[in-house]
Amino acid sequence: MSNQEILRVPIQSNIEAQLLFGNADGFLKIIEHKLSVEVLLKSEGLEIKGKSFDEIHQAGRTFESLLHLIRGGQRLEENDIRSAIRNSQNKLDAVSSKVIGESIPVFSKRGAIRPRTPGQYKYTEAIKSHDLVFGIGPAGTGKTYLAMAMAVSAFKSGKVSRIILTRPAVEAGEKLGFLPGDIADKIDPYLRPIFDALYDMVPSETLDRYIERNVIEVAPIAFMRGRTLNDSFIVFDEAQNSTIEQMKMFLTRLGFSSKAVVTGDITQTDLPSSRVSGLVDAQNVLKGVEGVEFIHFSNEDVVRHELVQRIVEAYDSHEIA
Repeated sequence: MSNQEILRVPIQSNIEAQLLFGNADGFLKIIEHKLSVEVLLKSEGLEIKGKSFDEIHQAGRTFESLLHLIRGGQRLEENDIRSAIRNSQNKLDAVSSKVIGESIPVFSKRGAIRPRTPGQYKYTEAIKSHDLVFGIGPAGTGKTYLAMAMAVSAFKSGKVSRIILTRPAVEAGEKLGFLPGDIADKIDPYLRPIFDALYDMVPSETLDRYIERNVIEVAPIAFMRGRTLNDSFIVFDEAQNSTIEQMKMFLTRLGFSSKAVVTGDITQTDLPSSRVSGLVDAQNVLKGVEGVEFIHFSNEDVVRHELVQRIVEAYDSHEIA
């Protein structure tokens, strides 16, 4: 390379470098490709070379973020690499240092659960400080998963005595009446994603025992009518598929010492075209209400496969056009 810029990032040991670079240098190759830099391991640390001042400093911020994770005991995954790159590209390193330093005291099968983007960090912080939070944004941004992790954390720490997880049983293409089985069998497909996430955070025998004792309850939104939910952490998922009446009914169930998180993607409603989404309506009705916080996720907060982010962006561009 000619006209190179050089940046050095200190590391503490060759073991750190191995963890940072990944198996067969897989993580390193992603960073070099994405940021158009060359990285060399020297005795004093990493030497980052490139033609662009911005790109080598983005790479430096990426490596510093990842080193922070490693020194905190986290085993890196490809998603961590791509999230760190995105954060550095957005010049959000000041926020990122907080993101990577905060974890939710709940473990999944892949390790500690933590916000991976600035948007996710703002979301978890809002949940800590508000009794009602709306998480609105595209698929793959961790809205539901992080809310459920916060619910499990609150329960384990004794802040609430039960967890209630609910979502609308909206008929998208199939009628409930034509599905086989009793009512429990009919609504199971709608609630299965919630169960899958729960089993990722709570040992199966423990979770089954909690559900049997009604300490953790998973039910369609219609089952919330007429109840007052005290001392509970309630997550209302897929709320874009609720009607205005269902949303109002749910929000007025909130009782003493309770917290609620409402999640949804207003671009993916399965309601008939003649019905206004309760989530869309709530944005207008509750805007500025004290104690209520709205967190809007963007494509940059997508933490699934990188292709998911590109798919979301492609659909957004198509709709604008």
